[in-house]
Amino acid sequence: MGAQDSGALLEVLVRKGILTNQEAEDVRADLVRDSNTIPSQVLAGGKATDRLSVGMRLQTQFASLNTNIAGAADPVATNHFFVRRVYLTLKAGLGSWGTVFTYDFAGSSYDDAIVQWKKRDGSLTFDFGLRKLNLGYEERASSGNIKAIERSSVTRYFIESNNGRRLGAASYRIGAFVDGVKGRFVYSAAITNPERTENFTLASEPGNSANNNFAYSGNVGLAGKLTNGNYLVGVGAGFFPDQGGAGNTNLGRGFDLALYSVYADVTMGRFGLMAEALVADVESGVAVGRDAKPVGFFIQPSLLVTDTLELVVRYGHVDSDGRGINLSDGIRSAPSGGTMNLLSEWYVGGNWYIKGNELKFQLGAVYGKSEDRPTGGPAEATAFGLRSQMQVQF
Repeated sequence: MGAQDSGALLEVLVRKGILTNQEAEDVRADLVRDSNTIPSQVLAGGKATDRLSVGMRLQTQFASLNTNIAGAADPVATNHFFVRRVYLTLKAGLGSWGTVFTYDFAGSSYDDAIVQWKKRDGSLTFDFGLRKLNLGYEERASSGNIKAIERSSVTRYFIESNNGRRLGAASYRIGAFVDGVKGRFVYSAAITNPERTENFTLASEPGNSANNNFAYSGNVGLAGKLTNGNYLVGVGAGFFPDQGGAGNTNLGRGFDLALYSVYADVTMGRFGLMAEALVADVESGVAVGRDAKPVGFFIQPSLLVTDTLELVVRYGHVDSDGRGINLSDGIRSAPSGGTMNLLSEWYVGGNWYIKGNELKFQLGAVYGKSEDRPTGGPAEATAFGLRSQMQVQF
């Protein structure tokens, strides 16, 4: 199989959890080298380096979203073009060892910054440094493979940075990671710093009394083949000491955070289905002595109508259990509708794979509704609009 023909197969293997994003990139690099196709000359700075690669991902978006608040003045709508991601990835290999670094020029941040050891057959990988935990299936998936343009409101609420309502569980952490495959079983584990690492300043801190404890997370899944497709099902869990408490001003005060995930990803011919449920236990997450146990789930079917056109539908729901959530917490770019207790989201869209995931256009309609029942009465807010994205990557 040549490098140009391998893209679709590698994307499927990543989506099914059989290969990690890093492993897929290594396979692409090997195929290019084996076919003697050299897109550009790259020189190693060290004599021991036996392979180098450069990658890029560019995503530009347009978002037009309105929020309506029952019985109150509506906030200013979003109607804007913007650059979502501009990734530059550098990779180097030294036999079984390697390193990966990705910088996002759009967010002035990073993706991976790791030193890696990998078994030759790809069945076992150790990473040391900064990367995403393998906890939260949709979050761990590559941003270049997302079918609904943005991750679900469920994933955003449980995993993105703690803003006083969202939890900041999983995603970017610094520590030691292991990922493996044994027959049909896939597994991973990590020992990391407890706090979510958002930027280079946080990544470089030596630690303090608020975050000197270790966090632990793990994932176990079962992958296999169907008559005309593949499946992956699994569970994950993580424990993050001192990352709980009400709002985001109680971090490091002895309130812990735990996250649990159950997920499934299935393809049968042209049909695909991804679903995940997330449950958290936030110690004193509403107030001191009042824990919060948010629950959320999403389900996302998809259908390839032709070899290049795909339809996608997603429904997600979050119950914050009194901690609070607003529309902007779950629906990116949506104006806030006020803090409430429940959030539901619908997405209906299509993808045009011009050159697979390397060059694609996405367009979708988004609808969200937040409600304050049963804790606060009839208050509600809704958001509706369109989002589009153009992506180029190599």
